Amino acid sequence: MEKTHSDHTDFDVDEAGFLIQAEQWTRHFAEEKASDVGIPKGLTREHWDVIDFIRKTYEKSGRCPLIFETCRQCGLTRHDLKRLFPAGYLRGACKLAGVTYREGYLSQSYLPRTGEDIGFITSKKVYLVDVRGFLINSGDWDEYFAAYRAFDMKIPGGGLTDDHWRIIKYMRKCYTETGKVPTVYDACDDNKIELDELERLFPDGYHRGLVKIAGLRVR
Repeated sequence: MEKTHSDHTDFDVDEAGFLIQAEQWTRHFAEEKASDVGIPKGLTREHWDVIDFIRKTYEKSGRCPLIFETCRQCGLTRHDLKRLFPAGYLRGACKLAGVTYREGYLSQSYLPRTGEDIGFITSKKVYLVDVRGFLINSGDWDEYFAAYRAFDMKIPGGGLTDDHWRIIKYMRKCYTETGKVPTVYDACDDNKIELDELERLFPDGYHRGLVKIAGLRVR
């Protein structure tokens, strides 16, 4: 745990610079961290519209809004969001708002399912995941894990199509080659899709849906 200083206040942040206690957030925190996420000239009204929406959603519901919700509410395209927050939605906008995908799980319940429930996974198959269902060791990932997670989420019918697998395999390939999880911008650009198509495929969100199914975690 590290500390960052702003307006005479100490903020506890994790190793990636995310605020550990979302309730500790102030506007000064966002202003101070802006340059760290690729916004060296400071925050404009457009930036604040996004940050304020994320904060209001969190304060009202206890969760971090999906990128799809934020873009619709603020009238932004994927390209608009990339221009405003080049580091990414989670690693840029949400970080400045003092919340992360972790805040998306406060009101959700993930009930265990047996191997028989989904047929194609044996009861002996075990994966080590964190409390939010993210695979701890990405090297343990296989297609059974992805299929299970798809069943556990809102994937229509619980099944993965060729379109799903194309993007999942892209995520895995990028991570293997670079050691980094691609941003939502990279995933859309490289796969030539827009946010509405990504939402149709992974309605739980980019990080809570696609990244999790691909067996990755944003640290």
